[in-house]
Amino acid sequence: MHDVTAVEQAASGDEAGIKAYYVAQGVGADGYERYSATGATVSVWAASMQHGAPPSALLARAVERCAAREGARVARLTMDILGPVPVGEVEVRAWVERPGKRVELVVAELVAAQADGTKRAVAKASAWRIATSDSSSVVHTVDAPLPTVPEASEIGWGVPDGWDVGYVKSVDIRPVENDGDTRRVWVKPRVEVVEGEEISPLVRVFSVADVANGIGAQLDPYQWTFLNTDLTIDLFRLPEGEWIGLAVQTSIGPDGIGMCSTVLHDEQGPIGHCLQILEVRARG
Repeated sequence: MHDVTAVEQAASGDEAGIKAYYVAQGVGADGYERYSATGATVSVWAASMQHGAPPSALLARAVERCAAREGARVARLTMDILGPVPVGEVEVRAWVERPGKRVELVVAELVAAQADGTKRAVAKASAWRIATSDSSSVVHTVDAPLPTVPEASEIGWGVPDGWDVGYVKSVDIRPVENDGDTRRVWVKPRVEVVEGEEISPLVRVFSVADVANGIGAQLDPYQWTFLNTDLTIDLFRLPEGEWIGLAVQTSIGPDGIGMCSTVLHDEQGPIGHCLQILEVRARG
């Protein structure tokens, strides 16, 4: 009954009782893993499309599990959004595009049915997986750490009217004081990525990082749209613990293109950077 429940929840946008962004539906003969997206994936931009964070987390999970080996980890992953990711059934597969002993390229794609019944890729990811070695004696971090995770009641995020739905309701967002143009929050998911599975450190980052565009928004969402076309994350260290910190800066150019740049943190300090390119348009 999982497949029926998940699809019905996704269609209604009802987050009550949802435990995960996706419910696994097995592997098809074509090798694609199939999942039903729940209502917790719903975007603030449209009830029929997923927020960027759950698909990026699902792709990161696929990349991490593809030909996994000890002594190597994903250091950089770029997700390109090829079109709206519908709230419903999706399929994922991953493969090693360029093998290597020290550095290898792993690729994944997310496929969904279109309105006419045909299927096409709606998102792709490419990741560099690098062999690890001991560099503990030369650890160095440039970015300043964030203030500690506050109590939930200390500072309100100020969610715009109509935005407290779907994915936004699935995460705990706790802001700290802004630093000039830098908007700073701590985030953790309240649900699993795939039902019944513990979230790995890598996937945890991707389960929340795409929210940076909304956190760092410099525009009124009722006057402007500013969807990101991609998401690139570079991690010099994997996170520890449940909370991921975001220190977000957004710049907007004169010709409808913006950039959201984020320093990622865990409670021990910075762990990497995130970059999103934005397509900016006035409404109406």
